[in-house]
Amino acid sequence: MASELIITVSGLRGIVGENLTPEVAARYGSAFGAFLRDNRSNAPKSLTVCIGRDSRPSGQTLAASVAAGLVAAGIDCIDLGLVTTPTVGIMVRHLNCAGGVIVTASHNPSQYNGIKLLLDNGMAPPPDVAGQIKKRFLAKKAEKPKSPLGKITENKTADDVHLSKVLALVDKKAIAAKKFTVVLDSINGAGGRPGLKLLSELGCSVVPLNNEPTGNFAHTPEPLAENLTGLCDIVKKSKADVGFAQDPDADRLAIVDEAGTYIGEEYTLALAAKLVFSKQTGSARGERSRTAATNLSTSRMLDDIAKEAGGQVIRTPVGEANVAMACIKNNCIIGGEGNGGVIDLRVGPIRDSLVAMAYILQLMTQTGKSISRLVGEIPRYCMIKHKFPADRDAADRLVNDVKKLFPGAVLNTADGCRFDLPDAWIHIRPSNTEPLVRIIAEAKDKPTARKYIDAVLNLKKKSAD
Repeated sequence: MASELIITVSGLRGIVGENLTPEVAARYGSAFGAFLRDNRSNAPKSLTVCIGRDSRPSGQTLAASVAAGLVAAGIDCIDLGLVTTPTVGIMVRHLNCAGGVIVTASHNPSQYNGIKLLLDNGMAPPPDVAGQIKKRFLAKKAEKPKSPLGKITENKTADDVHLSKVLALVDKKAIAAKKFTVVLDSINGAGGRPGLKLLSELGCSVVPLNNEPTGNFAHTPEPLAENLTGLCDIVKKSKADVGFAQDPDADRLAIVDEAGTYIGEEYTLALAAKLVFSKQTGSARGERSRTAATNLSTSRMLDDIAKEAGGQVIRTPVGEANVAMACIKNNCIIGGEGNGGVIDLRVGPIRDSLVAMAYILQLMTQTGKSISRLVGEIPRYCMIKHKFPADRDAADRLVNDVKKLFPGAVLNTADGCRFDLPDAWIHIRPSNTEPLVRIIAEAKDKPTARKYIDAVLNLKKKSAD
């Protein structure tokens, strides 16, 4: 059964009742607890893990099962209840926990659920640590119960702790004075409750959409254009200043402008960076550097914004933990990914839709400009994505062929290979969870981006022939 699950550095994901059952969740919790227990080094005598979940109907049972496995391993558990993914990361550090667990399948449909793991720094385990936990889990034998067993307590302060950190980053009074009208689509996920609280604190008039945390998603959960037509219509009808769409665990945010136009997830990080770079005045000792971190598949818009402010962008392999580590290592003022994820280490090392919403409203307040005007001031690009079945060897051969095709390109091989050219970039990377190769090309216009995608696909076809 376990072999059918998708297991990555951040945890596992499966179909509820088929390959993800309470028994599997308990065994995974036990494996994580035993790992923490056996690697305690200088940790206190008793270890604690906090557990949160999104709104999926299966979440409560799976969270209880994970807790049972942890308790059997001698780990104390703090039940945070229904909270966002970034909230769990914040509470891990706030409560000095040895780790955290989030029961969520992020943007996947409701038949899926998953179990994400966090270490004491509030971040997903690095690959070597994740491999150790996975090995324990796949051994398919129950860890020996530890005496005394752990205990389970509840904590209901998580939203307040999270919101206090976000609100400290913006000018509440200035934003409230604008009296923005905001439509918030929370997909009946975990983000509705804290999202409404945040917008209320910022003096916004909120039009809630799909706000009840039932887990019965009103549309396909991923916050893409084709899934947010209802939000676009309501923004336009209500004459709102902006529309926000969260995914089920509220670590990603998509934006709709005042005309009801979906502007794309890539703009979430770009607009947040525009604000943060405008407020950063120097890099004296003790200050954060004029640097942003993002992955290799994120738009060049971020580079343009950083360059205009005299800053730079550090590129990492795809994956939130990779970006967060780069933020920490380089003392970055902002980080994130082009999927609508924004990271500010002053709140936490996890993508956070609440940070993104606060920053967008602060930017609108500070500039006095609408979303459409702010977007219009950022250099525009066209991004095309493509994927096809292939194993790792085929992916490596394709990368080598493309290197010969573009000998003058600047290469980054940290994750597959990214080719930076004067008029475009192409990123070719094998999937970490499926036998797929993903290709992304970005250029100033669609014909140019399409040209590069087609060039790579033609090479693939020739090698197959």
